[in-house]
Order: sequence, then C-alpha cells, then structure tokens
Amino acid sequence: MQTIVIGAGVLGAAIAFRLAQAGAQVTVLEAGRVGGGTSGTSFAWINSATGGVPPAYHALRIASMQAHAEVAAEFGGASWYHPTGGLKWAWPAELPALEANVAALQARGYAAEWIDRARLLAMEPDLDPVAIGDGPIAWFPEEGWLDPVPYAGAMVRAAQSLGAVLRTGARVAGMEMAGGRVTGVRLADGTRLAADCVVNCAGRWSDGLRPVPHVPLAPTVGFLVFTPPVAAGISHVLHAPEANLRPDGAGRLMLVWNDFAAGFSAETPPDPRLPEVQEMMQSVSRLIPSLAGLEAEAVRIGVRPLPRDGLSAIGPVPRTEGYYVAVTHSGVTLSPILARLVAAEVVRGEDRAELAEFRPARFFN
Repeated sequence: MQTIVIGAGVLGAAIAFRLAQAGAQVTVLEAGRVGGGTSGTSFAWINSATGGVPPAYHALRIASMQAHAEVAAEFGGASWYHPTGGLKWAWPAELPALEANVAALQARGYAAEWIDRARLLAMEPDLDPVAIGDGPIAWFPEEGWLDPVPYAGAMVRAAQSLGAVLRTGARVAGMEMAGGRVTGVRLADGTRLAADCVVNCAGRWSDGLRPVPHVPLAPTVGFLVFTPPVAAGISHVLHAPEANLRPDGAGRLMLVWNDFAAGFSAETPPDPRLPEVQEMMQSVSRLIPSLAGLEAEAVRIGVRPLPRDGLSAIGPVPRTEGYYVAVTHSGVTLSPILARLVAAEVVRGEDRAELAEFRPARFFN
C-alpha cells in the first residue's frame, strides 16, 4: 500500500513509523522541517490531568502515557522522554477547583495524591517556601514531558530505516481526486504524487486542503517563554499560580501562562522584550529567586490545532475514499497510541473501538 503522510510533527512522524512498520510504502511530506510546526512550540506535557474530559478521551490519554514508556524501551532508552511527574498548587481562591479535579482523577484511578510543602521543597529545593504558601500540593507521579523535535526526528529516522521517504520543503497544495476517491496529492510546485491512502497530519493546516471535506477547527494560541541557562534545579513539570514551567535542557526553563496568550496570534512577533514576557519573568522570579533580574532568552508563539468541539478527529472522512485525518490538540500525549491505532486501521483494515468517539464523521453527518 502506497501511503502519503502529510506533516512531520510528533503525530505525523509517529504515524509514519508505525505505517512503515506495518508494511506500507510511506512518503512523508513536510512543508518545512521535521518538528518545525506546532510541535516545536508546545509545552509538551504528557498527561491526562483534567478529570472532566469524556471517559473515552481520558482512557486514550492514559493508554498513550503508557505507550510513551513502551516506545522509549523499544528504542533502547530515549533522551526525548522525561517521566518526571508533575506538581500543582493553587491560590486559596482556586483551591476548591483543584481539589475537585484531583478527586475526579482519583475516582478514575489516575495516579494523584496530596503532599505538603515540606515534601515539595524536598523535590524542588530551589523554590521559595513563602511563594508556595502552606496549602496542599497535588502530585501526579506518572506524568512527564517530551522533547518533541528530537522525538519526531527519531520517529522519522525509524520510518526511513524501514523504507519510508521523507520530503521536506514539500507543501501540499491540494488533493488529487477521481470518482470520489483521493488518489494522491498535488504539491505547490506542481508535482503530483499518487497514493492508495493519504493521511492528513498537518495539524492547524489540515483544513486548508481542497477539494476534500475538512474538519472544522478552533485553534488556540500557545505562548512559551525560555530562560537563559540558570542554576535553578527545577526537575519536574510544575503548575504554579505564577505560571506552568518545566526544564528544557542545558539549564534552561520553559514557562507558559495561558492567560497571556489570549491577546496573541500567529502573527505576534516572538520578542523577549514584550511587556507580557517581562511580567511573566518577574512573576516566576518570586517563586524561583535565582531568576531575579534575568531577561527571557527567547519566546515562541504557536497555534495549536483543535477540532471545533474540543475532541480529537481521527479516522476516514465520509464519502471520500482513500483519505484519513488525524488532528488533535493533544498530539504530544497521544502520538504513540494514535500511531499504533491508525496503522492498524489504514494498513490492516481494522476498526479500532478506542477511536469510535473521535471519528471525523461527526462533523459531516
């Protein structure tokens, strides 16, 4: 089976690997570079830490958290996978919401427990005890984070070792159709490539291809701030009132505060001198005193794909044979499990029950 995968982010790269492993002849088309789209502007938190999501979505995320560990073992250890666990605390006014969420997660069997400030400081000694306060802290030991670009690169290389072809700088302009079936793609330079199946993993760009029907999207903006290398030894994913933060390698920290992202768009210049960036740095320095006086080293602004109803859209598009869509807001968490499931459906013709609630058909019926 000749299969084209559009997009080489974390999801497209992982799907390409599993397709090739299942015996498909795979061509990966990437408009830019591997991992250079939304994947490279992601907080990359591996989790299922929202107790109110639909049970099927929670179950899929839990399965994928385990799949990340399995992929790391499959690759003989993976430098991109960091199962550090996550910590979260809140201002007194927001504590009831946190308590309700933890209770909902525990009711579902999610690994979540309460710890005190002394234990938090034993885990993260560079935090200021005064800034933490004396309220309870939620500890999620099975969470972690991913280096998304190295991960995508490893998946693509694994696919190539099985015969897959990667074409970068290959922007897909539209689909080739014959009698209601997708027969391939047309690139911006006029090149036409034939395929038995096209898998669209283009993320926030997935709705721009014609003439096929597209999943309606409601993208959200992500706003990341990076510190210069610092001596602060943060080692977990932290969700503090000041910001969400995690280590990012070479002594750098990645910070994100979604409240700041509301006024930004993909066209906002990623300038470390933005007032919002300076405010975030000042706020986080109250939590981590060693950051005091430091300026941000870099900013990234990305647009995250989100189907209009907030759930992933995975599966064939109705009345369009040979065309499969995989678009999700949770690409980092879900990529390893979706890769397996998509390969089973595309190559082996299975109908995976895990994906029943996430079919693109819900937008077209």
